[in-house]
Amino acid sequence: MTKFTFDDKLWAVKEYEKGTLSHRDIANKLGTVHKTIQKWINLYREHGEDSLRKSYTKYSAAFKMEVLKYMDDNWASLNDTAAKFKISDPSTISVWRRAVDTEGAEALLPKKKGRPPMTKERKKNDLTNQTNESLIQEVERLRMENAYFKKVECLSSGKGKITTKLKAQVIFELRNEYKVAELIKIAGIKRSTYYYWTTHMDRPDKYAKVKEAIQEIYHQHKGRYGHRNIKKELDKKGFSHDPKTVLKLMNQMGIKCQVRMKKYKSYRGNIGKVAPNVLNRDFQANKPNQKWVTDVMEFSLFGYKLYLSPILDLFNSEVISYTVMYRSSFDLVGDMLEQALKVLNPGDKLILHSDQGWHYQMAKYQKTLKDRNITQSMSRKGNCLDNAVIENFFGILKTELLYLQEFESIEHFIQELHDYISYYNNIRMKKKLKDLSPVEYRAQVQQVA
Repeated sequence: MTKFTFDDKLWAVKEYEKGTLSHRDIANKLGTVHKTIQKWINLYREHGEDSLRKSYTKYSAAFKMEVLKYMDDNWASLNDTAAKFKISDPSTISVWRRAVDTEGAEALLPKKKGRPPMTKERKKNDLTNQTNESLIQEVERLRMENAYFKKVECLSSGKGKITTKLKAQVIFELRNEYKVAELIKIAGIKRSTYYYWTTHMDRPDKYAKVKEAIQEIYHQHKGRYGHRNIKKELDKKGFSHDPKTVLKLMNQMGIKCQVRMKKYKSYRGNIGKVAPNVLNRDFQANKPNQKWVTDVMEFSLFGYKLYLSPILDLFNSEVISYTVMYRSSFDLVGDMLEQALKVLNPGDKLILHSDQGWHYQMAKYQKTLKDRNITQSMSRKGNCLDNAVIENFFGILKTELLYLQEFESIEHFIQELHDYISYYNNIRMKKKLKDLSPVEYRAQVQQVA
């Protein structure tokens, strides 16, 4: 296993902070894995440069239990916990966890190394007895903590926030094995709070129907909605609750919004005519088919490269047309454009904005726009913000589809991609569209007009 110096670790952290290299790029340069780089970065951000230096620390049993308790209370990962407590190797925490699970909390007590000294008794018997009694009490306390945390994990099923009610329930179930006063200290709640919850433990849940509705909405949108959007959907179903109440219920249920490949660069220099930036970051449109934006996105999955080319209408962020192909040929953009032109009306005065990719510099593409009296606009080189709306769409697509679920094959991903774009256009609400989907908003505006 390669040993890294303090300078190596500091260099890796500084390079990542510059934003020029990723975890994997730095790891490849140093000949290690990206998780090692993440560990150094977490330590540096939590404790500064000194945390990157080698340290040889003996941890007490109480400290080890504190680390495990922090993980259980906050559902923290090994890397985050190691950074929090300045532990250089996260796998050390895994060793402690396995020891407690297999042998109990007493396995964390320090063990004497080597042979016992062959010397006469140097301490009095009463001092020895006192030490043994202290150790027994410590082991008993650790055993009680271990039982408490195991029961918490069992009752919470490893999901959601550990509520005061859950803590009281755990204490109630362990009351015959350990002292309630000691369990209350471990749980970190007040005595009055414990007796309040034990008194009201059997009362019915007044939010039962609301929770069922939340669960239904959450799964309908595949985890893409947070508490604010779920609150709006609840209003439509006749439930009137504050957003904070909805968030609290979602935390109790252990559900939350599943939030945020490689960006395809089609620029190959000036191989044709570059259009001026007519749009000039004016992303407001008063009516449909007034301003469109387009770009190409690349996916790398299952050993394949897949390319998505959509057109968005800035009026309502609707995907007007799109193509999905295994090659980034001109047909990727040409076919998309032909589909989009079918929705245009004779009187529409349209601006179509893109970056300076080679597809959009092709004479065939530009001739098609000219024949339909469409004004071509291009971002300035190196200014991704000039096409921010389509970039934002790609970000939403990655967050709500690519990173949200697992795919069985490239064909499965393509099918899910088609389903998502349909969902995005027809179902997914947007705040700026008065909580309507793009298609619903366009239909409402046209109906009023």
